[in-house]
Amino acid sequence: MNRLLLIFLLVLASLTVGIAQAQSFKIAKLKYNGGGDWYANKTSLPNLIRFCNQNLNMNMAPDEEVVEVGSPELFSYPFVHMTGHGNVAFSAAEAQNLRTYLLSGGFLHIDDNYGLDQFIRKEMKKVFPEYEFVELPFDHPIYKQKYAFPGGLPKIHEHDNKPPQGFGIIHEGRLVCFYTYETDLGNGWEDQEIYNDPEPIRQQALRMGANILTFALTQE
Repeated sequence: MNRLLLIFLLVLASLTVGIAQAQSFKIAKLKYNGGGDWYANKTSLPNLIRFCNQNLNMNMAPDEEVVEVGSPELFSYPFVHMTGHGNVAFSAAEAQNLRTYLLSGGFLHIDDNYGLDQFIRKEMKKVFPEYEFVELPFDHPIYKQKYAFPGGLPKIHEHDNKPPQGFGIIHEGRLVCFYTYETDLGNGWEDQEIYNDPEPIRQQALRMGANILTFALTQE
């Protein structure tokens, strides 16, 4: 049994038998080359983890890990989050490693922190040259987990007066990558004093993040 499959089974156990009986698991932030600030939103994942543990009885380790695109340690995590504002560059080996991870059951959430779009679309074509990002309809299950978002992604921060959009890469019926654009979910997960977002806005961001994690960890 490969490591990623084992972790996936442990995650399913944590979601079905409860926090007291299941082994803890970890999620990670993706470190990439190219000069973009992969390290942005330092408090976002710990806050999302705390929210999910408290409200969904997940059993995630309280602190995120950091994993490089080309590292074999990528396969240690069932869910990997990627963010930033600037340039992204995947080498051929990194793109292949990420592809293998995603085809083996891993899940990548990309959150555009404003400015990432032009770079990540090009780099993800290296990972999946045969696929395009497709916008997910509002009735997709990712918007209908514990928290209902009948209008799709919530708008957390405004930049260019564009609607928030959720794009996916789908392989053989499975969503392997979810790309959140023009929403700034990660900013909404940050400590409240960083952006002074109203609490209802932060809650919308955290709930959508919880939906993404739940869907990623339980889809067939």
